[in-house]
Amino acid sequence: MKGILLAGGRGTRLLPTTLAVSKQLLPVNDKPLVYFPLSVLMLAGIREILVISTPEDLPQIRRLLGDGSQFGLRLDYTEQPEPNGIAEAFVLGAEHIGDDSVALILGDNVFHGYDFQGVLRQECRDVDGCVLFGYPVSDPQRYGIAETAPDGRLLSLEEKPAVPKSNRAVVGLYLYDNDVVDIAKNLAPSARGELEITDVNRDYLRRGKATLVDLGRGFAWLDAGTPESLLQAGQYVQLLEQRQGVRIACLEEIALRMGYIDAEACHRLGVALEKSAYGQYVISVAEQFAEQGR
Repeated sequence: MKGILLAGGRGTRLLPTTLAVSKQLLPVNDKPLVYFPLSVLMLAGIREILVISTPEDLPQIRRLLGDGSQFGLRLDYTEQPEPNGIAEAFVLGAEHIGDDSVALILGDNVFHGYDFQGVLRQECRDVDGCVLFGYPVSDPQRYGIAETAPDGRLLSLEEKPAVPKSNRAVVGLYLYDNDVVDIAKNLAPSARGELEITDVNRDYLRRGKATLVDLGRGFAWLDAGTPESLLQAGQYVQLLEQRQGVRIACLEEIALRMGYIDAEACHRLGVALEKSAYGQYVISVAEQFAEQGR
């Protein structure tokens, strides 16, 4: 499975902050926002990832993440000059996807939950159709909403419905088989001139090949695209990290524990950041890992 991290858009809900900096580079407690969606793809076992962003923001993101080799990844980059819709990612990323299945994640989504890695690895295995993830929200009128039958079958998808049929929001993480490339290429733009991800999902739904995984209790999902939600994400991460003594979305630690890099490489990455508490944490993780391996 290939990965696509869509870090596009103009960040208009965060203006004026995003006049000068990409939304995905804003801090969520002790790390850039883009670390969180990238960590999800890493936990899913995906190592070949295409990062899509605006021509203005892409150089900054590339400066931060490089070619990904320091994390045992291969990162490629491409531009989305205009915000033409989430589904355009499959058109721009067609060559990257090739004949494989693909996971798409939005660059401003924060996920955290018990055994999320296990959920991801299970759902990424042999994708046939599309796999969506649902999360209960108190204001479903603001989101794409999924209606399911009592047995969990996906019945309908509605974009920002005035009268929602459920409170299950479809979050910014999507898994697709290779058909998604042709589906996206044949989409007609919506009334707002965009290639809508909901239209892609409805195509799979008509084929009877769309499923919904309910994240529900024990998980946290935050769309950190507004000042309020960005602050909430930072507070959530700060509280958990302080209480538990571990760091969420620490790319160096994930790479080490997934076997993408060894303890020595992880230690070097920590030393490069050693004047920060984050860097000191990476060093301690590498040292503990090396000690346990003796």
